[in-house]
Amino acid sequence: MIYISDKAKQKVDALRAEGTIGEDFFLRVSVVGGGCSGLSYKLEFDNVDKPKDQVFEDKGIKVVTDIKSFLYLCNTTLEFSDGLNGKGFYFNNPNASRTCGCGESFAV
Repeated sequence: MIYISDKAKQKVDALRAEGTIGEDFFLRVSVVGGGCSGLSYKLEFDNVDKPKDQVFEDKGIKVVTDIKSFLYLCNTTLEFSDGLNGKGFYFNNPNASRTCGCGESFAV
């Protein structure tokens, strides 16, 4: 399962209300090679299902990932921060053994 925090849900709902993303769009999350710790997160809004997608729903938000990425993302929570130390979506991943200083990449 991939979880959505209350604050991340509020931000997605706000983006939908603004018309920034359509109601038929969902969150696509994946893990790609790169970054100073070896693996990086990729988050985008998408509305096209792909074969072998792993589909989850939490708090009314549909989250989709590929099976390979899910191995790294199992039980991860998508968070949102609007504080002074950074604004945006970020991941709270219990599988990560190490993260870089900027929080953009991780290792397992």
